[in-house]
Amino acid sequence: MLAGARAADDPLRIGSKRFTEAYVLAQVLAQTAAPHTRTEVLAGLGNTAIVYEALRSGRIDLYPEYLGTIDQEILKNPRPGSLASIQAQLVPLGFGVAIPLGFNDGYALAMREADAQRLGIRRLSDLAAHPALRMGLSNEFIGRQDGWPGLRSAYGLPQQPTGVDHGLAYDALAQGQIDVMDIYTTDAKIGHLGLRVLEDDRQYFPRYDAVVLYRLDVPQRFPAAWQALQALAGSIDEREMIAMNARAELQGVPFETIARDHLAGRSAPAGEGAARGLWAKLVGADLGRLALQHLGLVLASVLAAVAIGVPLAVAVSARPLARGWLLALVGLCQTVPSLAMLAVLIWALGRIGTVPALVALTLYALLPIVRNTCTGLAEVPAGLKQAATALGLRRSQVRRHVELPLALPTIVAGVRTATVIGVGTATLAAFIGAGGFGERIVTGLALNDNQMMLAGALPSAALALLLELVFELAERLWLHRRGAP
Repeated sequence: MLAGARAADDPLRIGSKRFTEAYVLAQVLAQTAAPHTRTEVLAGLGNTAIVYEALRSGRIDLYPEYLGTIDQEILKNPRPGSLASIQAQLVPLGFGVAIPLGFNDGYALAMREADAQRLGIRRLSDLAAHPALRMGLSNEFIGRQDGWPGLRSAYGLPQQPTGVDHGLAYDALAQGQIDVMDIYTTDAKIGHLGLRVLEDDRQYFPRYDAVVLYRLDVPQRFPAAWQALQALAGSIDEREMIAMNARAELQGVPFETIARDHLAGRSAPAGEGAARGLWAKLVGADLGRLALQHLGLVLASVLAAVAIGVPLAVAVSARPLARGWLLALVGLCQTVPSLAMLAVLIWALGRIGTVPALVALTLYALLPIVRNTCTGLAEVPAGLKQAATALGLRRSQVRRHVELPLALPTIVAGVRTATVIGVGTATLAAFIGAGGFGERIVTGLALNDNQMMLAGALPSAALALLLELVFELAERLWLHRRGAP
């Protein structure tokens, strides 16, 4: 059963995976539907598992997908099935597949042309005779049912691949750091770098015809938009898709512009200029939105960590055993890799986006806050506590009027540390559709665009410095009011 009931006035939410073509297709779908309903694009959500979870939970309504992926990765069918059989299996899940866009974007392996010629490699089966070849494959491809495990078995390949982000693998291949990579057959850089695409001589890979995977209630909720989307069937061939990918990856044209030109029937302008510079990307139209999202994630998670961590630390501060267990527990949270934490929370909460991101950031913020609270309370001189007790104050009054005020500078230092660390960690929230400056970093990874990644990293660093300055000024103001020198 599908989760995530939606209000009648909600927008049509369109998701995408985290690679160039998915960004472009999401914009094509959104701009086609926009004249008929309010739309919202949640681009670059991650791999198949994350985007499918977003669809299942109701976070998005539809997204561009591929028949081979639906058949083998989502439905886990051992053999390729027909469109009718795939549709029949999706209906009980509450999903449908429609709008074949007109092109096949299959998986393949590619090498540098010079190396392929030197070694006499034309087909995938030729790789078995060259176990020393260094394979750099995307992590999703390594783990997919229709990816490396099946390919290795079908061709008897002896190589041990290394996981490399798809956007970075092209540079690694061009620089000779790897010898073989997985590609999408509509990637623009295949021709740009002069790579040899190896023939799938045993017909291992199924067809990956581009389609739209949607929730079954979409045609009823958005009838006019759905009718407009249907007109996209057969509107994009492989040549057109490669050209659109090239404009994004090689010329740095925004995805929105590429989609708008395609829908208007316009070709790329002659002599289209080079990619936008760093400054243009840094102060782009999305800067204000991303800043608010990033700041909101950080402040909300730190406030939640303070509300949870300070009372817990106060409760165990006088109990050494309990204090040790609490510090060990919050310390353990810090050892969990961020992406692994997000993946676990997506599974546990059954949703993507802001909620799992906030939970993860709150867990990461707990350690400095709990540790500093425990340390601050432990450093209060015993003589002062005894004097307060002798004056007739109850235990709770001693804690409230003596211990906490004296421990406050240390507690605030923990909050300060948690805040600055949170600014950096919050960039990972974009991998699950929670926004923030990480959106630019994710897009830069997909496009292998270092300037776009810097356009996300630099504002994040500036925000960390700004918050550090706010804490510094607040501390000086507090000391000034107390009459400290």
